[in-house]
Amino acid sequence: MSRQIAIVTGTSRLKGIGRAICVELAKNGIDIFFTFWTDYDKQMPWSVESKEPDLIQAEIRSLGVRCEKIELNFLEETSVQKLFCEVENKLGIPTILVNNATYSTQTKIETITAEELDKHYIVNFKTPILMIAEFIRRFQGQKNGRVINLTSGQTLSFMNNEIAYATTKSAIEILTRTISQEIAKKGITINAVNPGLTDTGWLDEQQEKIFKDRFPMGRLGQPSDVAKLISFLVSENAEWVTGQIIHSEGGFIRENYGG
Repeated sequence: MSRQIAIVTGTSRLKGIGRAICVELAKNGIDIFFTFWTDYDKQMPWSVESKEPDLIQAEIRSLGVRCEKIELNFLEETSVQKLFCEVENKLGIPTILVNNATYSTQTKIETITAEELDKHYIVNFKTPILMIAEFIRRFQGQKNGRVINLTSGQTLSFMNNEIAYATTKSAIEILTRTISQEIAKKGITINAVNPGLTDTGWLDEQQEKIFKDRFPMGRLGQPSDVAKLISFLVSENAEWVTGQIIHSEGGFIRENYGG
């Protein structure tokens, strides 16, 4: 009953941010329940191997904590209820929620469709709201509930050809600020983290060179960078931090870029 239990959505890939978050939290003795959706990742340029979620689960369990997972398509109406029931049945009532799952395709104003806009809205904004609402309803602690939303710095610069993604993800920042005071009364903090440009395997050699030159520290952001920040934000040491949008970008020199 005293163990911390974290839900981390969007954990399909060995090189991904989701996996890094899960591993970092597990190192601190936190039980993990993660979601993945390989059909989406297989459509992306980086792709994914079907065995990767199993390998992630095995790695987390090797750290001495419990770990369960479920393949879940958040475009399905019953996905949120299904997830929380599975978590409660297999691990217990979650005390930490990390909304990491995202949906992103290139969308231009001249060619955008209602269907594609709806997919971005459902996964990037509607689902996080419903996830937070269900988390709060089930939360039974007096303090130290934690919600972390992942954003991508859409309010800091333009994202050309990313209309649906940029607008739905930027709304997460407003959501985080808006509900922070209300849920603080329940002992729950909520913060949003922008990890900046992170090397998760999607950059080609030319892109890597271009972007690396914009980092004063001489390297790209790594999934472990954001994982360590989130590990702090879910700890007792961050009890007084809520309603914040944290841009953790290593001094990245921003220019407007397309995605």
